[in-house]
Amino acid sequence: MSELKFGWHMHSFPVDGSSGPAFLDQIHHTLDRIHPHFDSVWVDDHMLPWAEWQANDTPYLECTTTIAYFAAAYPALKFGASVLCQSYRNPGLLAKMAANLQWVTGGRFLFGIGAGWMEEEYVAYNIDFPKPSVRIAQLEEAVQIVRLLWTQSPASFEGTYYRIKDAYCEPRPDPVPPLLIGGGGERLTLRVVAKHADWWNISGGTYENYAHKLNVLRQHCEAVGRDYDEIVKTWSAEAVAVAGTEAEAQHIAAGSPYNENSIVGTPTQVAEQLQPFVDLGVRHLIVRLLDFPNTQGIETFAREVMPRLSTSR
Repeated sequence: MSELKFGWHMHSFPVDGSSGPAFLDQIHHTLDRIHPHFDSVWVDDHMLPWAEWQANDTPYLECTTTIAYFAAAYPALKFGASVLCQSYRNPGLLAKMAANLQWVTGGRFLFGIGAGWMEEEYVAYNIDFPKPSVRIAQLEEAVQIVRLLWTQSPASFEGTYYRIKDAYCEPRPDPVPPLLIGGGGERLTLRVVAKHADWWNISGGTYENYAHKLNVLRQHCEAVGRDYDEIVKTWSAEAVAVAGTEAEAQHIAAGSPYNENSIVGTPTQVAEQLQPFVDLGVRHLIVRLLDFPNTQGIETFAREVMPRLSTSR
C-alpha cells in the first residue's frame, strides 16, 4: 500500500484584508515552515475570488504563473493545479504550458483539470459558458489533446469542440505529469475520470458523500473496462481547525469564512475525523487550515496530526 502524501491548499486571496504584497509575504511565511513536511502545494485556477463572501476587487493569484514562481522558490515541493479550468486556455496551449512547467521545475508539476463552473467569471472575461454536458465533453477532448501532445510528436486530434493538427510540444514532459481530473458529477464527470484520469479529486463534503462518489466511480470503471485501483484517489479537506484544545479549535473555526463541513478539534480528534477518508483509499490528502495567515495550525497539523494518520489500518 502506497504511503499517504500530504498537500497544502494554498490560499489564492487574503481573508484578513491584507494588501497584495502582504499576502505574498503570508504565503512565503507558511511555505518556509511547511516545506520539510508536506509533499505538495495546490493552487486554485480563477481570476477573481470564487467565494461569494469575498469582494471581487481582492488581490488574487493566477494559477500557472503562481506555480512557476513558488516552485522556483521551494524546490523541495511539488506544485499542483486544483484544478485548471479547461475553458480558460486553448487545450493545445495548456498542454504546452504544463509541459513547460514540468520541464522548468524538474518534474514537480501536478496537472489537475476540470470542466469549469464559475459562470460569473466566464461572463466577466468573455468566455463562452455552455451547459454542463458541453463543458464536460470539452473537458474530455481537452485531456485527450493534452495527453497526445505529451506523448506524440507531432500530434493531431479532431474533436467536436477542439482540434490540433501536426502540433508539437517540445520538449515533451519526462516524466509525464499525473493527469488529475477534479469533479464529482455522477453521470458524466466521473465517467470521464474512469476513462482518462491518473488521479481523481473532489473538494470538501462528508465522508458519506466521498464513499458514495467512489462507488459511482467504481461502477464507471467497470463499465469502461478500467482498473479502478489504477486511479489515485485524492481528497481536499477545505476547512481544518486544529489546536491544543477543542475549545481553541472551535474558536478558530467560528472566526473563519471557510465553514462548510469543517474538521475541528485537537490533533487526535482531527486525525480521527480524517482517518476514515484514508481508509476509503485516499492517498493524497490536501488540507486548508483555517487560522491562516497564522501558521500555528498548519505546524501543529504537520507535527501532531500527520503522524497519527496511517494507510496501513
